[in-house]
Amino acid sequence: MAQTPPPQRLTPERVFADPSLNGPAARGVAFSPDGRLVTYLLPKPEDQQVLDLWAVETAGGQPRRLVDSRALAPEDRVLSEAERARRERARVFNRGIVEYAWDTEGRQILVPLDGDLYLAAATDGSVRRLTQTAGDEVDAKVSPRGGFVSFVRDQNLHLIDLRTGAERALTTDGRGVISYGLADFIAQEEMKRSTGYWWSPDEARIAYTRVDEGPVDIVPRFDIGPDGTTVVEQRYPRAGRPNAVTRLFVTPLAGGAPVEMDLGADTDTYLARVNWSADGRVLYAQRQNRSQTRLDLIAFDPATGRGRVVLSEQAPTWINLTDDFTPLKDGTFVWSSERSGFRHLYHHRGDGRLIRQLTSGAWPVFDLVGVDEAAGTVFFHASKDTPLERRLYHVSLRGRSAPTALTPAGGWWSAVVSKTGRSFIGSYSDPNTPPRTGLYDASGRLVRWIEENRLDAAHPYAPFLPRHTQPEFGTVKAADGVTDLHYILMKPPGFDPAKRYPVIVDVYGGPGVQRVRRDWRPLTHRLYLEAGFLVFQVDNRGMDNRGHAFEAALFHKPGQVETADQLAATEWLKRQPYVDPSRVGVTGWSYGGYMVLLMMTDPARAFAAGMAGAAPTDWRLYDTHYTERYFGMPDVNRAGYEAGEVVARLPRLHGELLLVHGMADDNVTFDNATRVLSALQGASRPFETMLYPGERHGIRGQARGLHLWRTYLDFFGRKLRPEPAP
Repeated sequence: MAQTPPPQRLTPERVFADPSLNGPAARGVAFSPDGRLVTYLLPKPEDQQVLDLWAVETAGGQPRRLVDSRALAPEDRVLSEAERARRERARVFNRGIVEYAWDTEGRQILVPLDGDLYLAAATDGSVRRLTQTAGDEVDAKVSPRGGFVSFVRDQNLHLIDLRTGAERALTTDGRGVISYGLADFIAQEEMKRSTGYWWSPDEARIAYTRVDEGPVDIVPRFDIGPDGTTVVEQRYPRAGRPNAVTRLFVTPLAGGAPVEMDLGADTDTYLARVNWSADGRVLYAQRQNRSQTRLDLIAFDPATGRGRVVLSEQAPTWINLTDDFTPLKDGTFVWSSERSGFRHLYHHRGDGRLIRQLTSGAWPVFDLVGVDEAAGTVFFHASKDTPLERRLYHVSLRGRSAPTALTPAGGWWSAVVSKTGRSFIGSYSDPNTPPRTGLYDASGRLVRWIEENRLDAAHPYAPFLPRHTQPEFGTVKAADGVTDLHYILMKPPGFDPAKRYPVIVDVYGGPGVQRVRRDWRPLTHRLYLEAGFLVFQVDNRGMDNRGHAFEAALFHKPGQVETADQLAATEWLKRQPYVDPSRVGVTGWSYGGYMVLLMMTDPARAFAAGMAGAAPTDWRLYDTHYTERYFGMPDVNRAGYEAGEVVARLPRLHGELLLVHGMADDNVTFDNATRVLSALQGASRPFETMLYPGERHGIRGQARGLHLWRTYLDFFGRKLRPEPAP
């Protein structure tokens, strides 16, 4: 029997060392097409930043490493700007094998690695190299029937015939501002559309985009790195300025001219999603207007390019995009809508007529996971009973029965459902359970562990478990006293309610994100606890998973209702007998960094110190789709933009400020930070700064992550003077 090691203090050095204290958490989990294997990505024990491809039999047996990323690429290759940007948009911070795709027969797995492509045999992991070129092969896919591998290289769409090995370019004039098959910046960053081409199910056609970035303003970005500065002429569509023009084509693989799909005369729209019907006879496209108040589902004849709108959603605020649209074999489709105020699932005929509403109630569907057409069952994630937890549910496609939960309550679930609907891979965590992944049958019974990640004496986190404290969940009233806001409060080891503690308020505040939930919490938060801080988070109005009215409270006035809610929660916190109201700090990244600057310049003067990381400081500098969704156009909502701008508020700055930014940030560009730096210096206002050469919107790597958190702890330690936990 393994002996439980003595309790240890969690340190920044250990959090950012190997192996990961979270344990071997499986990522990118997928079924093989025949359902006999489950594949997933797992970090190397000696380097948690590098991922390998693993496989395990669903019937039993031990997991095995199928492909060792270091065996294929012993050293990290310098990626192209297109691939680096694509990974940044997808928030992929790992190296090695970060994605993969099965062929349809379950014999081979496509493995993109450091810009080249490999095929791995599912039986033994033996690898065949497909490409070895100077340019990166981006967004690679296996065709539906397994005959081809497609990819984008040098802004053109290519494919390889796997039977002959011959490579063929489907487009050839992609260069400069023109690209084919690539999702543009806005599609990737804000619409969560990561691809620009789509195979038909019968492998006879490919639909693809042609993107012209010519109308988009060039925003020179100084990519300041450790070895010098590179000027990147980035096409960045700022709020109110022109977007790229996207056109949609279908080309037959047997030959013939590409056919353009008629997306309408107005080119100032967004191509949000593209899907083929189950039989490949219809190409569906979702078109969103510039103001994002209308979303049209268009059914195209791929042979002629003529289309008709079969369904439209409209809203006075905005329409959130999803990946829920699912065409079925009988020509009908499942669709999700927030028309009731909460996202729910609907079953429609092919011509758009409603058959029935599948889910309803004052709770939102999180996303559609899959449809078992033979059994007439729809699977989805939802926080039906409480927004703090997420479970997998199913509901009948044909009847009117209430949804049934397939996973138990208590934490946060993510599931991948097999094609047959007879089983699913479920990943679960809660505040006491690091992420674990198992195979479950259709009733929710555990069949076998894929990666149990048991928190036992052998687990990397075991030495720190005796000092693992339980978080407190609760609600506070919003600023207007009407809405309950959920919070989580974490207390240090040895917490003494008779003492008064300093607090770190960790804020995000922006839409589309939920921070307060019953899942495995970031271990970096526990670094604050060991230092003697309380850690507090609250989900203000505008954030996710509470329905559209809760989210849309910030419409045309971002930064106002969120700030009021956060300050109301902070005032509640300061009244607690164990909190020192004079030692409250606030920290946040991205929208959270913006919130820090708003909260520290509010007349409430609630904070002694704050760290603002990668903060947008003037929304006229941010991109079109995100900014206009919430603010509207700058020339229409001038008052909203001015109220949300940071520099004019800086004379009211109260408390000690640390400003952090990556010097090569291509999302929240560096001029967002330099405006604040200049204004504070011009006002002779002391503050602290930490800049990261070569880093983009996220700070990558264990060494820099350690440096960042040492910086946080040092700053708040000096400003808020905590007593280390006993």
